[in-house]
Amino acid sequence: MSPFRSLWRTASAELIGTALLVIAVVGSGEMATSLTKDAGLQLAINAIVTVLSLGALMYTFSAISGAHFNPVITASEWVLGRIKPVDASTYLASQFLGGFIGVMVANVMFSHPAISNSLHERGGTGMLIGEAIATAGLIIIVQLNRFEKRSALNFIVVPAWIGAAYFFTSSTAFANPAVTYARTWSDSFAGIAPQSVVNFMVAQLVGGAVGITFALFLHGSKSFRTSSATRAANQIKVASKVRTTVSL
Repeated sequence: MSPFRSLWRTASAELIGTALLVIAVVGSGEMATSLTKDAGLQLAINAIVTVLSLGALMYTFSAISGAHFNPVITASEWVLGRIKPVDASTYLASQFLGGFIGVMVANVMFSHPAISNSLHERGGTGMLIGEAIATAGLIIIVQLNRFEKRSALNFIVVPAWIGAAYFFTSSTAFANPAVTYARTWSDSFAGIAPQSVVNFMVAQLVGGAVGITFALFLHGSKSFRTSSATRAANQIKVASKVRTTVSL
């Protein structure tokens, strides 16, 4: 397969996957508010659907594009040298476009205008800290599993983290700039007002940088311990050989 065709295929996977993820997030928020007035139950419905959808999408698309669906994950892959700048740029464009398409589909699906600015303001120091923590944890999980050759489990552990962060962070764990941007175009339970987006995205980028730093530190620490143990074992072997030679 030619490089262009391969990039077109992976970009299409990122676009479709992100679109479906946004449809699930926004659509489940709409359905939740139509089913119950209980805010806690609404959040639970939204979280469960997001977790199940994200897991299914990651499992399905991971062999094609890596199933990023998230500019922060793509950026972390670029920082760590796993993806070329041109590929990263294409991924980012696909994710934002996919998110925009997804939110329009979700809006129309529930008989709303395809585009409507959200009036749901989200902000404050606490929410931004929560958003940074959610994103940092996401990147630590993704990258440590990559380092430790366990990324095949990411379709389980990543949704698990996001589902948990829905309830332990004050921001309900957006942790994704493309999805955050898309949600500005839906005046619904899952929406976020345009004036809140920039601060959320900054918090996500800060969280991503922190996540990369901690992932590198933790992986490096383990590598250091492993290499130290290997050196010690080699020294013991050498010493044993010397003793054997001397005794002979």
